[in-house]
Amino acid sequence: MTTLTDTAPGHQDSAIGVQRHLAELDAQGYTVIPDFLRPDDLQRVRAGLAPHLGSHTGRNSFEGVRTERVYTLVGRGRCFEDIAEDARVLALLDRLLAPGYLLTASQAICIHPGETPQPIHYDDSFYPVPRPRPSISFSTIVAVDAFTAENGGTELIPGSHRWSDARIIGAYDGRDADAPMPSSLERLLVPMVVPAGACIFFHGTLMHRGGANRSAAPRLAFSNQYCEPWARTQENFYLGIPPALVRGMSPRLKSLLGYEIMPPFMGHVTASHPAKVLQPDHVNAVAAAPRDGRREQENP
Repeated sequence: MTTLTDTAPGHQDSAIGVQRHLAELDAQGYTVIPDFLRPDDLQRVRAGLAPHLGSHTGRNSFEGVRTERVYTLVGRGRCFEDIAEDARVLALLDRLLAPGYLLTASQAICIHPGETPQPIHYDDSFYPVPRPRPSISFSTIVAVDAFTAENGGTELIPGSHRWSDARIIGAYDGRDADAPMPSSLERLLVPMVVPAGACIFFHGTLMHRGGANRSAAPRLAFSNQYCEPWARTQENFYLGIPPALVRGMSPRLKSLLGYEIMPPFMGHVTASHPAKVLQPDHVNAVAAAPRDGRREQENP
């Protein structure tokens, strides 16, 4: 397992630390920040998730029929806002993605005993660009419970971020979540054994899966994922998070959620900056204008 020395949560890595992480990402497709969350941070995460767990499980083998998922996590509490813009994660993303990159997914994942392994997949398979290629997104998964080889910890294939399309034939194709995985891929999987509070940061092109939970206790984690500013996000945060909540978020988080312009004008709202829709006196230009000639005559 990778062991790295990082600064305390909330503070940006030194230039040397960032370069070490980037070197590991390039060589093996992932890196680990072992002390990403302190014990008191983990307590806040558990408290923030408690009201949302225990209500439903997934619908197929990919989501997990014995797995709970809490989507749009960034909108569920202040601690999740802070984690989504953690300085150590952003320091890496600043060097890996174009300026104005976006948060594409934010979810908690609780794998219960008896869960089977997830299909092997890579997170930016949404983008139909031939492999090998640069990653269009990067993922983090943070262990709230320690990951072991038995409790459903993440399993990944080191170096697979460089593989071609031909090399991943038989992996999850986004359609049949119950299809058996090729043994040629399964035997290459490496379980990530990390302590509670560790963050695994990896390429969107890295092959991986959630493991089977053969233990007697659930395994709780959460994942924030980030993508290029020109790519469509997995979650539609404009509709998922009420503007009244976004209004109180930090400028950087608003940008991560898409309330920013990618130059020269991608993301505008009727020729205005998207952040203007968060102003209390904002008037939607389409709603305020007539929709046809008849209404124009009625309302000169």
